[in-house]
Amino acid sequence: MDLNLTGKCAVITGGSKGIGRAIALRLAAEGAHVAICARSEGPLRETAAELEGFGVGVYAAPCDVGDPAALDDFLEQAKDKLGGIDILVNNVSALAPGDDLDAWDSNLNLDLMASVRASRTVIPWMKEAGGGSILFISSISGLEAGGLAPYSAVKAALISYSKTLAVSLADQGIRANTIAPGSIEFEGGVWDRVRRHNPGRYEATLSKIPAGRMGRPEEIADVAAFLVSARASWVTGACVPVDGGQHKGNL
Repeated sequence: MDLNLTGKCAVITGGSKGIGRAIALRLAAEGAHVAICARSEGPLRETAAELEGFGVGVYAAPCDVGDPAALDDFLEQAKDKLGGIDILVNNVSALAPGDDLDAWDSNLNLDLMASVRASRTVIPWMKEAGGGSILFISSISGLEAGGLAPYSAVKAALISYSKTLAVSLADQGIRANTIAPGSIEFEGGVWDRVRRHNPGRYEATLSKIPAGRMGRPEEIADVAAFLVSARASWVTGACVPVDGGQHKGNL
């Protein structure tokens, strides 16, 4: 299926590792020009080199999306370098453990408010261009109770915010959707570390996944590429769990 992404301009926050990296690579493979940011410059440059191998336009810059001025500057530069922004993927996550106020602040600032700020910045550009697509990376933890309170609450807020944007912007050709990944494993990621350092927790989580394995970033990226593409033109306000059956709720 041709997703008609050739020549589109996409921004992925937190695009150097894991899910963000996989989405960036998938979009570049489909012919989209890609801008990525991350706090660690080494992995960022490595991913940028991979993206350039697809022969598309690439802009990569270090950025702490929790810093409003730095985020605005990155988005402005991405728009200038790529020639516009048709797609925004809000992917950054603090993954701050615990339930203390510091964890709340980190999750609220990086997961929620950075996504809100980035969306508010690019929406006027998308309106001027006649449309666009915004994608939020949430979690199945935002769909049910049982996880860490700050993380779960913020991921639920992203789902709600996406739905609100979808309804308010539909008549202007701007779509907003959310992916809720289950447990995703990749080298250096959370579940890779859990497997090595806390195998009991790893096996307990694995036993609850009907598919019998952890997910891969590429499996999230495939769904993301469809959702931001013209092939999903009638899909907006959706929250799509990608979890091998891990989430058991009806909604």
